[in-house]
Amino acid sequence: MFSKSKINEPAKTPSETPRPSAPAGSAPTGAGDAKTPRPAPKAKPPASVLSSDLHVTGNMKTTGDIQVEGTVEGDIRAHLLTIGEGATIKGEVIADDVVINGRIVGRVRGLKVRLTSTARVEGDIIHKTIAIESGAHFEGSVQRQDDPLNAGGKSAMAEPIATPKAAS
Repeated sequence: MFSKSKINEPAKTPSETPRPSAPAGSAPTGAGDAKTPRPAPKAKPPASVLSSDLHVTGNMKTTGDIQVEGTVEGDIRAHLLTIGEGATIKGEVIADDVVINGRIVGRVRGLKVRLTSTARVEGDIIHKTIAIESGAHFEGSVQRQDDPLNAGGKSAMAEPIATPKAAS
């Protein structure tokens, strides 16, 4: 039904020399190569949602996004963590982005941490950037770090590493 049109292709003249071919086994890199199918870009999976009637006891870890509407007793590590208004977390939270609308009892570590007006946090916040809206309730300390996701921090780096002594 449709065919490739040669209207937009430059005409070859006899004086043109053919281009050297690509080495065997290498993939074509031309943007206009219609014969090689391009893989579709991976769609970002939707956030995992923990519903309001769910009570989780234990730690959770993902490279994806989590939205918590229920109760979690344990630590959570994620890329983007959204705590719903009715949600309660009792444990440490570590994520690149943390949006808190509900309640957290424990430490929060994040590159970007945002406490909305309905947030209630009882614990320390270690962040790179933070935003606290008017009306948010917060009890604890706030500390800025360039790498807040590293739980060891600078104190772990300061400890010397023991090296075995050679026998003489």
